Amino acid sequence: MKKALVTGGSGGIGAAICQRLAADGCHVYIHANRGRDTAQALAARIHADGGSAEVVVFDVTDSQAVADALTPLIEHQPIQILVNNAGIHDDAVFPGMRAEQWHRVIDVSVNGFFNVTHTLMMPMIRSRWGRIVNVSSIAALAGNRGQVNYSAAKGALNSATKSLAQEVASRGITVNAVAPGIIDTAMSASAFDTHDITRMVPMKRAGTPHEVADLVGFLASDQAAYITGQIISINGGML
Repeated sequence: MKKALVTGGSGGIGAAICQRLAADGCHVYIHANRGRDTAQALAARIHADGGSAEVVVFDVTDSQAVADALTPLIEHQPIQILVNNAGIHDDAVFPGMRAEQWHRVIDVSVNGFFNVTHTLMMPMIRSRWGRIVNVSSIAALAGNRGQVNYSAAKGALNSATKSLAQEVASRGITVNAVAPGIIDTAMSASAFDTHDITRMVPMKRAGTPHEVADLVGFLASDQAAYITGQIISINGGML
């Protein structure tokens, strides 16, 4: 049984990814930081459905906390599927953006990617099989007013995806990113109403977390062995 880690696994998209990977036969580590209870409830649902999952709690921005939490998990068997899904919004128009808003968003998406991926990298390389999927955003590709920090963070993640993919391709490891548009989650519900979605999305609806999870599940599978270094949009035709 392959082991998978999904950072930000208790959120809307993260939870759907955890459920998909568990259904595909992985033992899933559901990462949480403040959402331990939500993650525990998700693990219970996965167990009830016949899957295998457990919760791991740490702050992705704290390199020592990441190492302390993950090193024991890879002592005997590598985590071969990593979904870097942790990310936050802290929106403001750029002239009014506080420095802490900029640094906090960059810290979670970019430094969090480094801390987690770097910790898992060498055991994955030695196993000569791995799947890394980074959850980006349409904001990294098209920009979005009020989200200079978020767009910058996800854009950096896209560039890191392409570079890391080249470094580890010969080791049987693929590295890709998925870039969702408007997805039906609690976060997007507060930002977009039905009129906005109809106007902005050619398919006239928001995507679902499970549609994103299906794409991630495919990229994490053996069938996607020749796909690497790609930023794959899932946005109903917005771009």
